[in-house]
Amino acid sequence: MDMDLYLWVNRLSARTGWAHGFAKAYADYGIGLFAILLLVAWWKARATSDVKAVSTVVWAGVACLIAIGIAQPLVSAVNRDRPYAKHPAALVLVDKSTDPSFPSDHATVSGAIAAGLWLTRRRVRLAAVIVAGVMAFVRVYVGAHYPGDVIAGLAFGAIIALLLSRIVTPLITTILTRMQRTPLRRLITAT
Repeated sequence: MDMDLYLWVNRLSARTGWAHGFAKAYADYGIGLFAILLLVAWWKARATSDVKAVSTVVWAGVACLIAIGIAQPLVSAVNRDRPYAKHPAALVLVDKSTDPSFPSDHATVSGAIAAGLWLTRRRVRLAAVIVAGVMAFVRVYVGAHYPGDVIAGLAFGAIIALLLSRIVTPLITTILTRMQRTPLRRLITAT
């Protein structure tokens, strides 16, 4: 089913040349939107002087690094070929990578940040989920991943972010609370 869905999306991609520029750019650089979302969420949390909200945003950023670090041994263990290795006739809109396909690194990072930001303001939460969903779809659309690769990456990143948030966020909150007594307080609170 994963292969059939990949081939269906690949045929869609072949018929929608008008979307190739956007899809390629998003697949290559869309991960930067998460940096923007993190900055916006941090700025809004900082403006309310809510240390816990700032901690949640910091955790969302850290969660993606932890999730991708934990995923790497899984990527190596599964060692799944990229779809274009099995389907040489597939349309591929991005540079072909030689690293394994499962789970998708882009989707793992997207899932972790989206889940981390889920615990913040409603608008940021919604934007993060949309940006993550588009990233997952686009990685299949450009031919870089099977749908299962991106679904697993989103789920893995989200699970890591949500499971560890109860442990790590209080620690970050404690550190940031102490930092409020230092010259770095302007990073935590606007007041």
